[in-house]
Amino acid sequence: MPIVTIIAYEGAQKSALHGLGELFDVANRLVDEGAGQQIHHQVLTPSELGNAERTDALILPPNLTGRRGDNDQHLHRWIMHQHLAGTIICSACAGGFWLGHSGILDGRPATTHWALEADFRSQFPKVHLTPEHILVDDNDIVTAGGVMAWIDLGVHLIGRWLGPTVVSQTCRQMLIDPTGREQRNYRSFSPNMAHQNQPIRALQIWMEGHVAADLSVDALAGQAGLSVRSLHRKFSNSTGLSVNRYVQELRVEKAKGLLELTALSVSEICWQVGYQDVSAFNRLFKSTTGLSAGEYRHRFRIHPV
Repeated sequence: MPIVTIIAYEGAQKSALHGLGELFDVANRLVDEGAGQQIHHQVLTPSELGNAERTDALILPPNLTGRRGDNDQHLHRWIMHQHLAGTIICSACAGGFWLGHSGILDGRPATTHWALEADFRSQFPKVHLTPEHILVDDNDIVTAGGVMAWIDLGVHLIGRWLGPTVVSQTCRQMLIDPTGREQRNYRSFSPNMAHQNQPIRALQIWMEGHVAADLSVDALAGQAGLSVRSLHRKFSNSTGLSVNRYVQELRVEKAKGLLELTALSVSEICWQVGYQDVSAFNRLFKSTTGLSAGEYRHRFRIHPV
């Protein structure tokens, strides 16, 4: 019987602490009686870890408090010890910071909430972070992204131990979509405006109101009164993105808003955000969001179209 330990560190999301256990309980009830194997789970605080029996997997759940585990050295050491002992180490959302502090993610692929990307990269530059993914399974380390991605993590562990049939039955009973999601489906573009370069910030504000204008590097350099070389350097240093990447992100974000709120055709939206080639726009939109424009509208539209 696999044993899963869920760590109730200070500030851990209570819905994850209890919801994971309930998810495993539902799956256990659906296991064929002849199969025998079920998932046992326990919720432990950091002070209780010394008394813990063996565990096959441990989970660091999300939190909504802003904590990042910087001072939880005892827990970091325990995570490392468990990893060396062969335990599967799992996290969801900000829980990944505890894994990062333990050192087990260095050189490994992982994910966390897309909004935590910059903070995570700055603290753990050796981690191969892929925040576009909801879940990354690297065998002995499994990380999940968004605040509610503990559901994806729980379903994944059910599949690992109880098989796809139980996953399907559990998801149907709990109305969970078991496949097809990525974090980039939900990610929003939030440009950095907090820097101190006033000319670049003014250019960013102008771009927000002129998304259909000529936003080539040459045109933007002229708008900002800078040389092309100077624009490249100052823009990247200030925003963290190249000019071309920023323009693409900005236009896709504007297109998402039009898909959510209007009945405009994809072609009309393409032109309104500054593209003339609908095929090229569709390719860019899907590579950025993981969905076609039509799929995005179907999933996220706010008013019926």
